Amino acid sequence: MMEHLIAVTDRNLCQRDFFVQIERICRQKPDRIILREKDLPDDIYIKYVQKCKILCSAYGIPLSVNGRIEIAKSLSVPDIHLSYQALIGRPEVISEFSHTGVSIHSVEEAAQAARLGVSYIIAGHIFATDCKKDLPPRGLPFLRNVCRTVLNISAQTGQSPIPVYAIGGISFYNLSQVIASGAAGGCMMSAAMQL
Repeated sequence: MMEHLIAVTDRNLCQRDFFVQIERICRQKPDRIILREKDLPDDIYIKYVQKCKILCSAYGIPLSVNGRIEIAKSLSVPDIHLSYQALIGRPEVISEFSHTGVSIHSVEEAAQAARLGVSYIIAGHIFATDCKKDLPPRGLPFLRNVCRTVLNISAQTGQSPIPVYAIGGISFYNLSQVIASGAAGGCMMSAAMQL
């Protein structure tokens, strides 16, 4: 089961057909799937969204479009995931979607995203990962600080606590450490794509 986990896609890591893999992930009941696939041209990405939307809907799994705001709107996908820079450039997006997630890399970014009222925050990278070989991981103390800051801002603004998910080197083995640090869970790419 993928409870407390967000699956982030990368079709290049699949060992089987991408959509077969998405269905396998859906069966494991993750908190959501973020359709990343940054290198796909828009016309192909649209087809991926359409197919993933059908699969996720069948299993009751939320699907977030990664970064492509206009595509998400045109296909009536209610959830969007953005980089911090994209969110700051278009904060009105939060009111245009049911759920808006954001990736952050500092406590200050997490605080600003929380003040804007995002639906969830992805903080990273926490552990060493092949995706960020040249950058040292920020570690669990960073994650604890982000979670504490976001919780405080949620309390100050009177909103429900905004869930924070860790990303970067997250596995089934270290997920308990992530949750013990105050996070709602973690994000997996490699492990999800190779289930």
